[in-house]
Amino acid sequence: MSTISSRRRTAAIAFILVTALLDVMSMGIIIPVLPHLIETLAGSNASAGMWNGLFVALWAAMQFICSPVIGSLSDRFGRRPVILISVAGLALDFVLMALAPNLWWLALGRMLAGVTSSSFTSAFAYMADITPPEGRARGYGLIGAAFSGGFVAGPLLGGMLGEISLRAPFGAAAGLSGLAFLYGLFVLPESLAPEKRMAFSWRRANPFGALRLLRSHPELSSLAIVNFLLYFAHHLFSAVFVLYAGDRYGWGAWQVGTLLALVGLMDMGVQGLLVGPVAKRMGDRITMVVGLGFGAVGILAMGLAPTGWLFVAAMLPNAFWGLAMPTIQSLMTRRVSESEQGQLQGANNSVGSIAGILSPLFFGAIYSISVGAKPLLPFIGSAFVIAAAILAGGALLGWAAGRAKDPAPLDKGAQAH
Repeated sequence: MSTISSRRRTAAIAFILVTALLDVMSMGIIIPVLPHLIETLAGSNASAGMWNGLFVALWAAMQFICSPVIGSLSDRFGRRPVILISVAGLALDFVLMALAPNLWWLALGRMLAGVTSSSFTSAFAYMADITPPEGRARGYGLIGAAFSGGFVAGPLLGGMLGEISLRAPFGAAAGLSGLAFLYGLFVLPESLAPEKRMAFSWRRANPFGALRLLRSHPELSSLAIVNFLLYFAHHLFSAVFVLYAGDRYGWGAWQVGTLLALVGLMDMGVQGLLVGPVAKRMGDRITMVVGLGFGAVGILAMGLAPTGWLFVAAMLPNAFWGLAMPTIQSLMTRRVSESEQGQLQGANNSVGSIAGILSPLFFGAIYSISVGAKPLLPFIGSAFVIAAAILAGGALLGWAAGRAKDPAPLDKGAQAH
């Protein structure tokens, strides 16, 4: 663990949380207006749908490619310069998108956003550097709460600014990222000591090379699969939730937006307030399994809910799903050395990117064959039932994966420096 003073560690944790909040707000701000801006530049609804899908795929692909590179760079040069450069790059990228004269420039902006937002890998590695193993679940929970807060505040602010101009939210996003850069420039200390750094290697930094790290320990591999299943099930909401809510309950944009804000608020509460105390009392493994179990129960109840009010009620058990991700991350960080934390977070982000590409395609296909006049799957909530089964399988695998005593890996930084 880093030797920075307690006072500077507190300031560093505050920076990481503020940066996560501002970065996610900056991305969330453009959510309400980006599809409309694409439609304006494309000239038709049909073309806008194609371009929007392409932009999502480009962003996820750049995350997959670049997250391990950025994580490995932070293992070599330290977390501070990588985080600051990424945040500054994100600010410049939003300026580019605010001024983009056509779809090709906007596509370039989305690709650069995928690269620069990969700095989250360094933020997670930074938290691992400055917190003891027993406190990492709480630390990751705080980052998750900051993410949730950004996703609540960002779209609300973006919706208001979008009433002024479709370009205004991009300017505001650039300002928030610039503010995060200036804050970090004066507040953020380095967390990774030079003697703990690892030489940069393309063999480890490419996404497939980074994934090899996840096979270096049997339980690490199992936890990586659990992480993939969690991400895969979670993308159910981005893939079909809006369509499902409209088709089954007749909800419009206002109801959906309000519900998503409520989900974000509950997730903030769980990750920011409950993860630390619950993990301290029950341990990371049991907390992870409990979170996955509640997520499975909540999603199943959502899929079976015959009315909108019962769907809303199912959000309560589903909110405890937020216990799972921080504790998975905590368990994984204990199975690699300090000099490999950036590589680990890059590999984890690549796993999430793979799920982000495959899951919407899968659940979109499932939903398409469960609606219509003669659906192949006669139940409209089939996608939710399948996602619940996936999470339940993840809970069983996680129970088995976390049973062994946490290893104490040797630090490889001095050997590879």
